[in-house]
Amino acid sequence: MQRILVVEPSATLRHVLDRRLLSSNYSLDTESDYATARARLEKDAHTWSAVVIGWPSQTDAASDELLALLGEAAYRDVAVIALAQQTAPAILNWVSARERTAFLLWDSHDEVRATLDKLLSHDALPDLDHLPPPATRVLLVDDSPTARVKFRRLLESDHYQTTTAADPQEALKLAAEGVFDIAIIDYFMPEMTGDQLCRELKSNPATRHIHSAILTSTYLDKVISDSLSAGAVECMFKNESDELFLTRVAAMRRAVHDTRRIEHERRRLAGILSSVGDGVYGIDDETRINFINPAALRILGLEQPGEILGKRPVDVFHQSFSEHGGEQQEAEDLYARIRNGDAVHNIESTFLRPDGSLVQTELTVYPLRIGGEKDGAVVAFRDITERKLLEKELRWQVNHDSLTKLLNRRFFEDALEQEVRRLKRSDEKGALVYVDLDRFKYLNDTAGHIAGDQLLIEVGHQLSKCLRETDLLARIGGDEFAIILRNIGGDELHACADRFRKQLVDSPFVYNGRRYDVQASVGAVALDSNTVSTGEALANADIACHNAKKAGRNQTLVFDSMGEDRNTMDMELGWSARLRKAIDEDRFKLQYQPILLLDHVDEESLAREDGRLWADLTDVKIPDDTLYEVLLRLPDASDRLIPPGAFLPTAERFNMMPEVDYWVVDTALRYQHQLHKAGIHAGLTVNLSGQSLDSDEIITLVRRRLEQWQLEPSTLVFEITETCAIYNIDSAQRLIGELSALGCRFALDDFGSGYCSFSHLKHLPVELIKIDGMFIANLMHDPMDLAIIRSINDIAHSLGKRTVAECVENLQTLCTLKACGVDYVQGNFISRPLDLVPESDAQIAADPFASGLMSVDSDFFKHLENSD
Repeated sequence: MQRILVVEPSATLRHVLDRRLLSSNYSLDTESDYATARARLEKDAHTWSAVVIGWPSQTDAASDELLALLGEAAYRDVAVIALAQQTAPAILNWVSARERTAFLLWDSHDEVRATLDKLLSHDALPDLDHLPPPATRVLLVDDSPTARVKFRRLLESDHYQTTTAADPQEALKLAAEGVFDIAIIDYFMPEMTGDQLCRELKSNPATRHIHSAILTSTYLDKVISDSLSAGAVECMFKNESDELFLTRVAAMRRAVHDTRRIEHERRRLAGILSSVGDGVYGIDDETRINFINPAALRILGLEQPGEILGKRPVDVFHQSFSEHGGEQQEAEDLYARIRNGDAVHNIESTFLRPDGSLVQTELTVYPLRIGGEKDGAVVAFRDITERKLLEKELRWQVNHDSLTKLLNRRFFEDALEQEVRRLKRSDEKGALVYVDLDRFKYLNDTAGHIAGDQLLIEVGHQLSKCLRETDLLARIGGDEFAIILRNIGGDELHACADRFRKQLVDSPFVYNGRRYDVQASVGAVALDSNTVSTGEALANADIACHNAKKAGRNQTLVFDSMGEDRNTMDMELGWSARLRKAIDEDRFKLQYQPILLLDHVDEESLAREDGRLWADLTDVKIPDDTLYEVLLRLPDASDRLIPPGAFLPTAERFNMMPEVDYWVVDTALRYQHQLHKAGIHAGLTVNLSGQSLDSDEIITLVRRRLEQWQLEPSTLVFEITETCAIYNIDSAQRLIGELSALGCRFALDDFGSGYCSFSHLKHLPVELIKIDGMFIANLMHDPMDLAIIRSINDIAHSLGKRTVAECVENLQTLCTLKACGVDYVQGNFISRPLDLVPESDAQIAADPFASGLMSVDSDFFKHLENSD
């Protein structure tokens, strides 16, 4: 079994190559380091039949040394496949200068096995540069026996392999049967003159390669003219000196060797062209195809080059193209540019196969210039059909809910914003309908999460039945749906909105043979030229839906701008204005609640008073790496702190949470920077809302602050609620993936309160599971809560995650949680929220403003902002 050495730094790409090659008859060795691979090759050059190497994305000494080693003569028998993300002159130069070497793009990695088979096959091209040149074979034709003997002996004395013929017919027969490099032909012969024989040899494809020379004893202009015009490369005279004769033949021998070298180079380049995974074809100045490689034939669905050579691509397969994702243009336009000598890079094209199927390609055109003159072009292309399908799927995923396959909140809010702008410019009217399922949590808890998921899917189907062609439906939250209705008048709004509720009521949900009645509260708001904004429209529909629930559920209400709904909206707008001012003027305040590792707690010496435990521990020693949850507060006019439950619902309704989250993250990181400067390496946990899961700004901010202040990323933990994570699973995975790559950690908050199942934990790379406080509150009185906590804790530990119990309010609860094996506890019994992280060795002054760790002075933040 032949052994293959795979050299690629990326573990993912090594895995890709392993999958492609392990099923073949090859034994694989893999290396992630170029220097180690070079050392292994130096130790034994004959261990591996081939090396598959990922071309380095950046040049360094180790990769250069490895490539130089593979270029040495001792390794010429080792086949090499180089893979790269894109074509580059350095790669092509290296590949073309080395025997038994092929180049593939990573997009064509599925062809690595076939390419390897070809390079290692027995009919691979020989390395002629390292073989001794074969003897030059001469056919001597003369009707004179004396001349034949004389010149044969003369040629053989100079190591020419010589065969003689007495007449032209014998010469033609010998030339057809054997392989000769040079023919030396007497001009005057009875049956045929030398120039005529020369023409016969040139007219036969099997003998046209022979270099012919005319031998004569008479200097006549006609003889020389006829001979040269017949294709002879020399005219030699029988009466000239032997040395001159051999010099002339030697010149012909050099020409033969040059021809061999050129032919070998042509075959070698043709071999490289055949082994390249990309399709390549050449066109002349009339855009007719003059060569094509096997990969191009395969992509185009053709079997033989003859099917396409001499034809124009636009007449056979090339239909259209587009640049940079723009509109499709006729392929004729592209080839008009090619005729002008323009280079074209990475444009997308559509090719038509003989069976009528279309293939999406990406192509690049390289104009050819020979001797400074334009000589057609080379077109290189690859099949990107699968990539385009993947891009289409990714675009779909960005705009759709993965469970119900309906449009998601992100797309819906963009569409609503466009609709609001459109209505401002017209007299048309529309509506926004908000549908919130009633008692969904009950079904989810009693029938299970799978049943809950199936119900949401079914609700999506039922609501879709009520849509007109111009309407738009989306799932915007856990059990919340929204619809944009176009061309709906105010007098018909209630009936149209109530149709969705009735559809659900009339379509009971059946799961495992049990029937469940489906009910929903529906809120609707009219949209017209007076609609202020998308945020106001969403808030009004949400308020109407909320009032429908308060009025007894399972009913439809239309937002009344003149009644009680107006009062509710005014209150919401009041909070919105206060939040805007707090964001703009840094009026929020952060507090910090300790998260205690239970390993540090000795039950027998525990405090008996709420909030004293942390104080007692502070008197002893607080571990330097203790975690603190960052809690948001809003001071009122009297500097009393308003808890977030009073104002965050408004922030969510008015889509202000990304800005609030940005402020919290930025301020927390500033504080952490000051802590680290004081030698305190406490960790902070920061909550992120569901609206921020799609926020690139948060990721950019964290990356910038970590680099700017050289913070330790592992001391920063982001908390995402279970419900937000599951309803935005794709966004959550992306956010967690990008911030985890920076070194940050994640916690899943309020676990057990929503619709998560333990299977989701396998797909969310979080380190901490925060058990919802509703299970902790009645822990001492409800055996079911205790059993749930034990189950969550045990399964979390089996998945390699640690647990945090929230809302710990008394000693008995803490002791029970410790007995259950819970890792961390948090709550007012441990400590009430603190204005500052406690000092570890008196490095932080007691006064937060004196310490410089916390300030609500906006000039302080502006100064730091300008120092970026």
